Amino acid sequence: MLRIVCVAGARPNYMKIKPVMDALERRGAEVVLVHTGQHYDESMNDVFFRDLGIRPPDRFLGVGSGTHAQQTGRVMTAFEPLLEELTPDVVVVVGDINSTLACALVTAKAGPLLAHVESGLRSRDWSMPEEVNRVATDRVSDYLLASSPDAADNLRAEGYREDQIHLVGNVMIDTLFANLERARATDVLDRHGLTPGGYGLVTLHRPANVDDPEVLAGLLKALGEIAGGCPLLLPVHPRAAARLAELGVPGGIRLVPPAGYLDFIALQDSARIVLTDSGGVQEETTALGVPCVTLRDNTERPITVEQGTNVLAGRDPARIVSTVTRVLADPPPARRPELWDGRASERIAEVLLTGGPSGQRARPTDTAS
Repeated sequence: MLRIVCVAGARPNYMKIKPVMDALERRGAEVVLVHTGQHYDESMNDVFFRDLGIRPPDRFLGVGSGTHAQQTGRVMTAFEPLLEELTPDVVVVVGDINSTLACALVTAKAGPLLAHVESGLRSRDWSMPEEVNRVATDRVSDYLLASSPDAADNLRAEGYREDQIHLVGNVMIDTLFANLERARATDVLDRHGLTPGGYGLVTLHRPANVDDPEVLAGLLKALGEIAGGCPLLLPVHPRAAARLAELGVPGGIRLVPPAGYLDFIALQDSARIVLTDSGGVQEETTALGVPCVTLRDNTERPITVEQGTNVLAGRDPARIVSTVTRVLADPPPARRPELWDGRASERIAEVLLTGGPSGQRARPTDTAS
């Protein structure tokens, strides 16, 4: 029986690690869940564990917040002796947060095989810390588990060998489909006095959008114009709370506390439009067939634009307003990528437990140049 360590550190990881753990355990693997504690508060952690039915972590590192260097260093320092104690066969990291990179670096030096879920995503924007984390994590990984063909193509273009690359589909969509009916049964719309199709949903949390008061003020100006024709609901991310309180929001935009997973899926599912800077929300709206406008100049998930319901608007207020106006008048057709079928985690388990079709499980002898 293989021992597999699965690492989570923050809210974006939870929806990705849950189906992978379930699929591995169904096939007899011993799964150890390690929570680094990169994000840890009631609204961003405990409620998601409850909503998703994730068991309490087997190990909690409690690293907390800090600068990128401080946080990454604390995770590495805490994870290294744990890895030596557990002696796993494989370590699975997901996404692109600091914990992902930190645990990947420790694993690569310690010897266990390393699998990266959501490998190959690229925004090509090096001002994003997540882009650095993605590229560096892929560089030291043995199993590159890609969620879409464009991600696999990125890896090939960077020189990775074909036997390292596995196109498995999107685990976020596994979790979405597994919980969609439960989400639709919640009373979140009634609690907020909303009707299906009668509001827009907004999320803002990227540092480039919320840390600069001038940028955030421009975004709020655009949202205020949009809210004149479509009322907007904005669950406040802890990162943005202070800035929003300081700047104030225009009329028509209602601030509410952060939503749990089920409530947030229900809010997306019934929205007329979603405006976001989140990569995961771009994917979820594509799977739900809900029009999405991304408040960024680029995306590491271009498949949501090419095959989904997502439109890039950038951060210029006038462009945002014109883009949203166009999307509201003529919504993009609902389309979902082929492998976003709710079975990505099963394909991941097949790769990790059998080595995939090639049957190879050895660490590669050469890597990307």
